[in-house]
Amino acid sequence: NGAATNVVELLQQVAGLDIRRRGTAGSQADLYIRGGGFDQTLLLIDGIKMDDSQTGHHTLNAAVPIEVIERIEIIKGPAARVFGQNAFTGAINIVTKKSLNKTAIAQVERGSFGQLNGSITVGKEFENSSVIAHIGALTSDGYRTNSDYNNYNYFLKGVLNTQKQAVEVIATFFDKKFGAENFYTTNPAFHEYEETQSSLIGLSTTFRSEKFKITPRVYWKRGQDIFLLKRDDPSFYRNLHITNKVGVEVNASYTSSLGVTGFGVDVSRVSISSNNLGKRDRIMASLFVEHRFHLLHDKLDITPCVALTYFSDFKFHAFPGLDLGYTISDNFKAYGNIGYTYRIPTFTDLFYKDPVTIGNENLKPEEALAQEIGIKFNQSNFFGSIAFFNRDAKNLIDYVRPNTNQSVFTATNIAEVNTKGFELDASYLFKINEDQQTFKFGYSYLDDTILNQNKDLSRYSLNTLKHQFTARFSTKFFKNVRQNIIYKHAERTIGTAYNVWNASVLVDFKDFNFTLTANNIFNAVYIESGFIPMPPSSILLGMSYGF
Repeated sequence: NGAATNVVELLQQVAGLDIRRRGTAGSQADLYIRGGGFDQTLLLIDGIKMDDSQTGHHTLNAAVPIEVIERIEIIKGPAARVFGQNAFTGAINIVTKKSLNKTAIAQVERGSFGQLNGSITVGKEFENSSVIAHIGALTSDGYRTNSDYNNYNYFLKGVLNTQKQAVEVIATFFDKKFGAENFYTTNPAFHEYEETQSSLIGLSTTFRSEKFKITPRVYWKRGQDIFLLKRDDPSFYRNLHITNKVGVEVNASYTSSLGVTGFGVDVSRVSISSNNLGKRDRIMASLFVEHRFHLLHDKLDITPCVALTYFSDFKFHAFPGLDLGYTISDNFKAYGNIGYTYRIPTFTDLFYKDPVTIGNENLKPEEALAQEIGIKFNQSNFFGSIAFFNRDAKNLIDYVRPNTNQSVFTATNIAEVNTKGFELDASYLFKINEDQQTFKFGYSYLDDTILNQNKDLSRYSLNTLKHQFTARFSTKFFKNVRQNIIYKHAERTIGTAYNVWNASVLVDFKDFNFTLTANNIFNAVYIESGFIPMPPSSILLGMSYGF
């Protein structure tokens, strides 16, 4: 990629995704899709659901290093409902590599604000197995007071018994320590501080026959969050949360003359031990069934789907949906979908307490009916898509004050909210002197009714991205030199707007490559979340060696 050192920076280049950072290098970043909240999005790693029962603030803490990523699948809107809880507005599945094209790659980067990053990625193929391992560190003194960080990544993936019944094993451990200046308060004297850990162990295999495909999976996800209101005085105010999720899941598909039937069962237990939220646990079970009918000589496909869920504290719910696809020509496809989605409250929504914020044990699950229609066009050198979407949500959870004289924000199911908009995506490939050049752009427009309802009283919902434009120009003019220019324009509903330009140059040799990345070239002053200014201009110089 060249202009990104982590998943957060990669996702910032996608229209329809709003990544609101408080810290840099992924220290804390919230994921919003199509105007939803950070609790309404789901991250999956190789298909494993990484929802956090404490809070959606930790969603992207579980994202793996870009060195081991094969591809990122982004599912927006009602189509994400098959993933169940938390995929309210969308889901992102990070698919990791099964093998490396080199035995080992060592990388080091140095840049502004004392940034020093280093990593080693190794891969080895054996007769009956393969393995990839990654160790990395991202460190910085910080670009403003108390914004330093030390982030460490450990990743291991093995595929065993490849010649008979392959079994995939994944293990991750991510440890982040960072200054959290004004992440949660506006007090300049506090100097907040946070440490988070995210780990995962997963085991899966796939059984295949001519008509059946069955993928069972078992996994354990652990999270830990330590927060100090005063970095230099831990006894002043300290929160410690430890979450665990243990899950068993089976997904299957059956192909017959009537089409493809898909079904999945997912049973998990989540628990939290916290000095603020108490000791809590929840059993979750979900079942989804869908069937894809092929009609009109395979030009039309219709997929009805229903998801049934059970939560030990929120009982049973059923969520139907329908997906349609129509092939107009070899290059043109139209599609539409409609479906109900939902989210049950996190333990923070239900039980959190501090002097200015209080949870609410009587919260109901959030629900929405979402619709989307779109067209995709695909030619050898041009891809384009446009999507129109609408979401009618009720019981949305926000932290509100009954009136502006009261300083305590209380978790509340607010009134119904309508969100509508459209997204445009296009990429054009062309050649200069036989070398590939790429131009990509995306635009999204969002309109919601939140501002009409509780403008002065709501904490989270008011900062929707009304207009978002992203463009990327990737060029190669010389045999081993590539350039990227990335532009982002954002305008929020409250009226603030900003433009950010990033660029990178990559020089490739046989075993070595060098990168120079410049971020926020024109020194834009902007805020993505809360009151925290984003970094001014910075550069990062990198070198990697692979053999």
